[in-house]
Amino acid sequence: MKRPIEWDAKSGRVMFFQHAFHEYSLKDRVALSQLPLTVTVCLTAILVGLYFPATLGNPLFAIFVATQAAAWVLCYAVPWDRLPFPAFLAIPLLDIISIGLGREGGQDSPLGISLLTVFPVIWLCASGLYRRSALAVSFLGPLAMIWTPQFIHGTYTPQDLLRGLLLPIMMLGIGASISVMTQSMVAQQKRLEERDAALLRALADSQQKERLLNTVLETVHLGVVAIDAEGREMMANRKQRENQVLATPGETDHHGGPQLLVFDADRVTPTAADRRPMRRAALGQEFTDYLVWVGTAGEQRALSTSARSMHDDDGNYLGSVIVFGDVTALVDALAAKDDFVSNVSHEFRTPLTSITGYVDLMLEEAENLPSWVVQQLGIVQRNADRLLSLVSDLLAVRAGHLIVQPHAVDVCELVKSSVASAGPKADDGGVRLHVDVPGRLEAHVDANRISQVLDNLISNAIKYSPDGGDVHVTLLREENAVMCRVKDTGMGMGKQDQADAFTRYFRAGNVRNTGIQGVGLGLSICKAIVDAHGGTIDLQSVPGEGTTFTFRVPA
Repeated sequence: MKRPIEWDAKSGRVMFFQHAFHEYSLKDRVALSQLPLTVTVCLTAILVGLYFPATLGNPLFAIFVATQAAAWVLCYAVPWDRLPFPAFLAIPLLDIISIGLGREGGQDSPLGISLLTVFPVIWLCASGLYRRSALAVSFLGPLAMIWTPQFIHGTYTPQDLLRGLLLPIMMLGIGASISVMTQSMVAQQKRLEERDAALLRALADSQQKERLLNTVLETVHLGVVAIDAEGREMMANRKQRENQVLATPGETDHHGGPQLLVFDADRVTPTAADRRPMRRAALGQEFTDYLVWVGTAGEQRALSTSARSMHDDDGNYLGSVIVFGDVTALVDALAAKDDFVSNVSHEFRTPLTSITGYVDLMLEEAENLPSWVVQQLGIVQRNADRLLSLVSDLLAVRAGHLIVQPHAVDVCELVKSSVASAGPKADDGGVRLHVDVPGRLEAHVDANRISQVLDNLISNAIKYSPDGGDVHVTLLREENAVMCRVKDTGMGMGKQDQADAFTRYFRAGNVRNTGIQGVGLGLSICKAIVDAHGGTIDLQSVPGEGTTFTFRVPA
């Protein structure tokens, strides 16, 4: 139990009221409320004994002192917590009666004992219990204290009665003030307790969410790290700590230094400090699927990194969250697939070269062959040449580049030729072709390669408009570049599919579920050709509304 008066062994001093009043037990609170009056009565008795010793012999004054001593003993002797809660108010009521006796017995001393009534009045009104009754006692108690002796002795006059109203009115004013202040403090305390309870609930909820978040972060097989606006690490899960250990050289014992084992996609070139994922995120950059390699040669892992920044309501940068995903198996699988395609393509080239060579020899004797044989040999030749061209493109894409041989050509003629070639296929699919080209537009490009891009884009626009529709091909000049746009009203694709559209072997999800043929190389080859020209190609698409491909090459 917390006591109002404690001994501090360290300082050797008596410590008073080291805790809030409501934190003490009910017995201690009763004693604390009585303590000011008890101390004052003791001082009054000492003064009376020193300067008015005759007053000490007055029985009423003696009763007054005795009852005050008894009241102090009752504060600790009575088990207040076992009685009805308002029972302790008997003490201030006893005080008022006791002070009335003391006032009557101390008439010989000019100490104003009646003013001691202020202590029980404050106690009654500050308790917050029975406010109206407390105010009534604050007025009637002092009034009875003054008027009762006058009526008993019969020595009263109207002036004496009126004069006796001053103290009761003063006590009533004090009681009313204390009551209002207490009511306000009780209301404020209630609000504070409600706010404290709400804060505790919010804290418990926050701790629960923190535990949930930590559990989720420790469960996922992704490295997750959060940094603040200064780039300092605030949180990292177990997987990320493993990544940090992998990226840390053996001769150092700290993370994040410039000597970290972080490499570019070639696995040997150290990544520049300002291009490392953590540094880029600390600068407020956002990125997705940024590939780096970490670790030594024998234990290198490929990590696909993504970062998103955090901002407050005013847009100020607060930090970033970076996610590291181990994609080593996927990267190795893609490399193995590329090696397989490259090897198969090399193997295809020799028999295809033989086929085209023997077909050419046979066609040299075309005049000696039946026409239907010549026609079928022509079909074999065209398809063999097409397959050989596809093999060459596969090998070029595997190497990461395509060789172009630019020369001055009329791009308008290339567009018209591609549209004309696609005409029969468009008619079969119920697709209407629209061409918007100027009279002539020369540019320094590789005619065969640009025709390949046009053929691919127009063919795709027709192929992915299975229910018919319109395909618009537009060509125009933009400053020092040639811009061509192929727009259809076909199936379209979602945002995720758009992001992967130029990836090799990729086919959109809504296309894989149809009977539309394809291997997912056309757009990849188109991009490689445009990149080889130093140009750009992009797309815009809305599912169910169509797709627009736009490429630009320097003129």
